[in-house]
Amino acid sequence: MTLFAALKPPYFSIMTSGMFAFVLAATGCQSSAESTINASAQSTNTPVTTDMSQQTLKQQALRIQRALANNDYARITKDIHPTRGVRFSMYAYVRPESDKVFSREQYAQYLQQSKIRFTWGERDGSGEPLIIPLPEYLDTWVKAKTFNDATLSVNEFQKGGNSINNLNKIYQNSDVVEFYYKGSDEYSGLDWRVLRLVFDDYQGKRYLVAVITDQWTV
Repeated sequence: MTLFAALKPPYFSIMTSGMFAFVLAATGCQSSAESTINASAQSTNTPVTTDMSQQTLKQQALRIQRALANNDYARITKDIHPTRGVRFSMYAYVRPESDKVFSREQYAQYLQQSKIRFTWGERDGSGEPLIIPLPEYLDTWVKAKTFNDATLSVNEFQKGGNSINNLNKIYQNSDVVEFYYKGSDEYSGLDWRVLRLVFDDYQGKRYLVAVITDQWTV
């Protein structure tokens, strides 16, 4: 019998069972630093403006996307913001109260403890919760391989669906690199997908603070 343990930010506990997989049905895995930040004004850095800065940011985003596409998830650990951690949002609408936020240490831990499952949110259409471990979420939901040949933009949204995009409200003054896959002819483009990597500045370097995915929704 699988045991679900409810999490409440900024702290959570894991109930254990010697015989079975751990399950975390969480409303948020937040670092203590993240929990003290007002969700509507989380960053104070200025977005990139120069061509050189944009190129550097694209290169960092591409490196992260390639690592995820190659299932080399641990490689991006040092790209995660040292104090704020990284948020994962299933759809364009960021939910500060329920999205998963992992510190660097938590991210590394749950890559290794692949039996621990998290409730990431509800699937569009069915409303069924998505409850899977972190590595499986990265593999089957983020699906970074999809974006190997995507078009990139910086601080510009190329595609959106029915899900409200509130990224600029939640991450004011942050920098966003968007990967856009236009979809296939087979499905008339309805299988389009978007990956948004959000960055903030910290002590002169840019760090990843959010991984947001978007797709066609009903």
